[in-house]
Amino acid sequence: MDGARTVLEALSIAVSAGVPTLVWGSPGTGKTSAVVALAESLSWPVEVVIGSIREPSDFAGLPVISDGTVRLAPPAWAQRLATAGHGLLFLDELTTAPPAVQAAMLRVVLERVVGDLRLPDKVQVVAAANPPEEAADGWEPAPPLANRFVHLDWPVDGRQIARGLAMGFPVPSLAGFARPASREQVMEARATVAAFLEIRPALALRVPSSSGTWGGSSSMGGASAGNPPDRGAWNAGAPGSAGHGWPSPRSWEAAAKLMAACKAAGASPDVLAVLVAGAVGEGAALEFLSWLEHLDLPDPMAVLAGPDAFELPRRGDRAFAVLTSVVAVAVAAGDVERWNAAWRVIAKAARTAPDVATLAARTLAGHRPPGAEIPAALLELSPILRSAGLLGD
Repeated sequence: MDGARTVLEALSIAVSAGVPTLVWGSPGTGKTSAVVALAESLSWPVEVVIGSIREPSDFAGLPVISDGTVRLAPPAWAQRLATAGHGLLFLDELTTAPPAVQAAMLRVVLERVVGDLRLPDKVQVVAAANPPEEAADGWEPAPPLANRFVHLDWPVDGRQIARGLAMGFPVPSLAGFARPASREQVMEARATVAAFLEIRPALALRVPSSSGTWGGSSSMGGASAGNPPDRGAWNAGAPGSAGHGWPSPRSWEAAAKLMAACKAAGASPDVLAVLVAGAVGEGAALEFLSWLEHLDLPDPMAVLAGPDAFELPRRGDRAFAVLTSVVAVAVAAGDVERWNAAWRVIAKAARTAPDVATLAARTLAGHRPPGAEIPAALLELSPILRSAGLLGD
């Protein structure tokens, strides 16, 4: 898959997953056209809000006195999106927005709140930005704002531009919308991320200390699950990449949503690598994707379908990942059959990995579905449940 198509698919999947997305690239390279084309392909209304010509009140709301009280009146673009009930909010020229305007955008991007108006859940946020040195009076996004986006680098390839001018530019893929992630897939992805952070807790939060630097551009077409993309010129994931993706609980949660969306859509390893690197930065993504590539986990649905045949992996991180995934899927399913099957898996795991089984049992015990009886497998687990405080003496 070439770089442009990889980024277009990544953009579509991020929007379908409800993760705010920031597309980086030089001026005049088609970022805005691609975003508008995505909205048109979905038959969604799109509101283009240009940061350089806006004031903080265009996002925080304009104070208005009404009946003796002050309310924050939303601008017309927000009211139109709220009336439509769905759509795309496109924040263009983000790096030309001064710091005060960027600060006002924070709540809009994360919570979709404009003044006193909450935008519908089906309104998604996409932004575009030029490298600060290529923007007129450019400002680097502050770390709190940057951490609310998944960052995608817009590739520029002369031959692809030539083909686009001659035969038309590629349109965004809608794979993420055709096959949205299920709740079970989202829970499984969250469990996988949790398993990684269990062995690499230092990567759960790495707040950048200073702004990074941008220099040049490169294609992301050679990315793979074990070799995340060279996100161009930005050293995302390095300690100083303040304006791009960096690891935090929020960005890891976004990475899990994107993983689930990629699995549901059948996306390529290139697309997954681009999205994970865009969420948590390249350094953290490199470690996570390399670990994931060699993890070779069984399908938790298959484990729940045949719990008696399941064998717990010997490697500690794999054992943790399998059990947390199995429990997450059972909890998401919410039915008695899979809840009971998960207890049988935990009972087997308790024989060789009681500590890991205790953690899984604690979660499963707190999500007992209606009508479920105490399973026989709990008899084997009585000692570890008692030590975990889940059973009385």
